[in-house]
Amino acid sequence: MQPLVRFIGAGILAVLVAAHAQAQPQADAFPNRPVKLIVPFPPGGPTDLMARVFGQKLSERWGQPVVIENRAGGNSAIGAQQTAKSLPDGYTLLVAMDTTLVMNPITTKNLPYDALKDFAPISLTAQNTSLLIVRADGPKTIQELIAKAKASPGKLNYGAGTITTRLAGYLFSRLAGIDTVFIPYKGSAEVVQGLLTGSIDFSIDGVSASIPLIKDGKLRALAKLNNRPLPSLPDLQPLSVAANLPELGEISTWAGLVAPTGTPAAVVERIQRDVAAVAADPEVGAKLQGFGIVAVSSTSSEFDRYYRGEIDRWSKVIKDSGITLE
Repeated sequence: MQPLVRFIGAGILAVLVAAHAQAQPQADAFPNRPVKLIVPFPPGGPTDLMARVFGQKLSERWGQPVVIENRAGGNSAIGAQQTAKSLPDGYTLLVAMDTTLVMNPITTKNLPYDALKDFAPISLTAQNTSLLIVRADGPKTIQELIAKAKASPGKLNYGAGTITTRLAGYLFSRLAGIDTVFIPYKGSAEVVQGLLTGSIDFSIDGVSASIPLIKDGKLRALAKLNNRPLPSLPDLQPLSVAANLPELGEISTWAGLVAPTGTPAAVVERIQRDVAAVAADPEVGAKLQGFGIVAVSSTSSEFDRYYRGEIDRWSKVIKDSGITLE
């Protein structure tokens, strides 16, 4: 029996060696044609901005074009579905948001993708600071906004472009004891227009689309939703402090790269290494920092654990809110 055992063991070893040898050229040859980066939101928002900065740097490293394709709709579900159905070869990647991997799966019935089964996590790429914003002629402080809302229950509208920012508005309203009405938007550019035209009274949104208008005096930021330093607005307080609501805690939106399930591990590892190098590039950090975006990276397994933890964190909040998306 021993010769047979040795023969079987040698055979298994040969298979493993051959598989490694086959995977290595796959990674070394990747990419040998353009890579598509699907952004599930309209152009102009923080996700699109981050994707274009990362895409440019990845293109320089790879010597191949990285083509940004905006596939907005369905709270990022349309772009996610397209990616999930793509060939698992590393040439179609998705900029997945907290909305995509956390919020949609626990709020939306009949979601056209499975966040835990359809994607191979690659890396976190960004964590974003969101702001509570009003028009320049609106309340000057959070306390004034709360007082105005209490004086007119159910009359103040707020807008948001993601489920996370929508839930942030819900939590703020609930903890502050005010009755507000949510108005949905598809992305940051639309949220800003809603504010400027008076369709909404305040918004909770990322920095990138609103900061130029804040600097021009057309909009006013009343608070940020986390404790992260924001060089463009250095004196801005966290919402939990400004509203005296410590139980609100910190809320961040984030993004990361995923590929279709079945993408070769060696290709995923190659992309992850290059994403980490891009995230560590000081030029990338400087470009994104002014928009409230912090470039980050992680291993594939770290990213997987992170968004699974976020699912656990937000499940109770979503259950309490009763929010569902059809």
